[in-house]
Amino acid sequence: MSFTISMIIILLLIGFASGMLSGLIGVGGGILIVPALVFFLAFSQKEAQGTSLGILLLPVGILAVMKYYKDGFIDTRVVLLVSMGFFVGGYFGSKLALSLPDATVKKIFAVVMMLVALKLLFLDKPKKQDDTKPAITNIDQTKIKS
Repeated sequence: MSFTISMIIILLLIGFASGMLSGLIGVGGGILIVPALVFFLAFSQKEAQGTSLGILLLPVGILAVMKYYKDGFIDTRVVLLVSMGFFVGGYFGSKLALSLPDATVKKIFAVVMMLVALKLLFLDKPKKQDDTKPAITNIDQTKIKS
């Protein structure tokens, strides 16, 4: 694949937008990267998903993670447990996706995005919590005292 200036600009903008969205609302970049690669650069669904996974596996979100951790919003035990599940689930999910036709994978992706959107719009109940304070209770108490 040869890169034109416009393609480089589009890729940088996709990366910037997905990084902003990820840092802002905590979603995986794939929710923006996959559709953007398909729509703007005519990637196949599987090419877009593979590219998104390639990005995810690199420590591109380290600055956002450091900021959330510093402010007490990350429980490392939860991160490790979910990461272990992600590690195994990612293998089986990719194996399934690669065995299905591209059109089927695209439809599954679209349905999942719609279900998540509908749940967030209509089924989430507001939590009674001050958004300015960390919800995690196991924050290192020595950091608070200093």
